[in-house]
Amino acid sequence: MKNFKVKWTEDGKERTSVVSYNESSAEKRKQQLEAAGATNVRIVQMKPGE
Repeated sequence: MKNFKVKWTEDGKERTSVVSYNESSAEKRKQQLEAAGATNVRIVQMKPGE
């Protein structure tokens, strides 16, 4: 199973999700963040143990 984190910029600060997501959940979270005004939102695949 692949795991993903979501990274984005909010108020000029780089943020990273604390939890890991499966791919479809990460995409949903990305859409939520973009709707809330976050910028530079991207999904990043995690390596095992990260």
